[in-house]
Order: sequence, then C-alpha cells, then structure tokens
Amino acid sequence: MEIVEIITYHLNNLEEVLEVSFRTNSDTEEVSRETKIPYSDIEDFGYEFHNVSDELNDLDEEEEMFDDFEDDDLFVDESEVLSFLNEYYTLFMDKLPKAELF
Repeated sequence: MEIVEIITYHLNNLEEVLEVSFRTNSDTEEVSRETKIPYSDIEDFGYEFHNVSDELNDLDEEEEMFDDFEDDDLFVDESEVLSFLNEYYTLFMDKLPKAELF
C-alpha cells in the first residue's frame, strides 16, 4: 500500500491535528480516505508542519507581508505531507482509514 494522491489537507491549529483526505494505489477515483493525525504523532516522525506558520508570527512589522494569508496550508509542502503519510501508515497499517465514496 502506498499513498499516491493527497486530495485535501488542512492544519487545524485549534485541535492540533493534520486533517487530510487521500487515495492509495489500490483506491479508485470514486473513493477517498479521511483522517486526523495529531501534531504529536507528526513530530515523532521528525516533521513539524505547524511550526512553519508559527515562524511567521515572529516577524517584525517590516516583514509582515504574509499577514493577509489566513491559510497556513500555503506554507506546507504537499510532498512533505505525502512523505509523512507513507511513513506513518507503513508503521501503523491498522490506523489506515477505510475507503469511502468521494
């Protein structure tokens, strides 16, 4: 099993989870899998997606060119999310969500 496509992802800072929907190489176009993964699990694998946006909060007034961006996901590399998900579900196959109609 390999995750081959990320459909959507969102960093939910209120709940401190990565919300993601994706497809594996065994899924058809009609299905997707959805999950929420705690930031603590992400950090255990050496990834820190939520810290990228936290660094922007430390900018001084002259560097606040990103203030208009509400979507922290703009600053997360999708290939990093894909890499993390493949590592995560390789170790935790039992946590892989079931495919549901899209």
